Amino acid sequence: MGKKKILYISQEITPYLKPSELGKLCQNLPHKVQEHGIEVRTFMPKYGCINERRNQLHEVIRLSGMNLVIDDTDHPLIIKVATLQSSRMQVYFIDNDDYFQHHAVTDLEIRETPGDNDERMMFFVRGVMETVKKLRWEPVVVHCSGWVTALAPIYMKKLYADDPTIGPAKIVYSLFDDKFDGTLDARFVEKLKQEGFSDEELAPLGDSPVDIIALNKLAIKYADGIIQASGNIPAELIEYAKSLGKPFLPYEGEEINAKAVVDFYESL
Repeated sequence: MGKKKILYISQEITPYLKPSELGKLCQNLPHKVQEHGIEVRTFMPKYGCINERRNQLHEVIRLSGMNLVIDDTDHPLIIKVATLQSSRMQVYFIDNDDYFQHHAVTDLEIRETPGDNDERMMFFVRGVMETVKKLRWEPVVVHCSGWVTALAPIYMKKLYADDPTIGPAKIVYSLFDDKFDGTLDARFVEKLKQEGFSDEELAPLGDSPVDIIALNKLAIKYADGIIQASGNIPAELIEYAKSLGKPFLPYEGEEINAKAVVDFYESL
């Protein structure tokens, strides 16, 4: 793929958070793909438990300052950046005082204040899209990992399809054995309609309150390719992806096979 560009949108990245299967993969995969001569950049949420001083985060003033409207309310977008020293990879953080705390917390906001998760996902994904546009950084593939990123495929395919920076990119969605309990806010679909999505486009979410299965089905529907990144994925999701004819890379164990992933990108 030469010096083409891959954008990673990640729910968690080690070492900024406590080690997890998802976080370690989102750290190691971009690093190994970078070793194949590909330029990579990564985005993640700026959770309150991330120590900015220890991890040397700093705000990027030229990228910050935009307001994103979610459910008729303005929310300032703050962009911070750090460099993973082991790989010299740039990591961008999406921050906002309404969705991410600025005091010591014991767990991630997605688990501490789950009532905001629907809007938190919308803000995070739109923040990534708008920042990539400002950077004028044109990825050929956007790889999304974790349910917090699940709205990225439909946003890219429907709201940003005509944008020359990010619109042409292929979208890969990784399925992890990671979930939230219960359902998202009862007005989630209504809020998405305010963004400009139609009933038909949101059909994979169904008519009931949105749970983790429905959210993942929405991501699968609009992704160009699916990667099984954990061994214990509900068969319903795998069958759904295959029923839609989506290119599918099965689980190969915890050891990352970067060449197989790069080949999968190429196939798209």
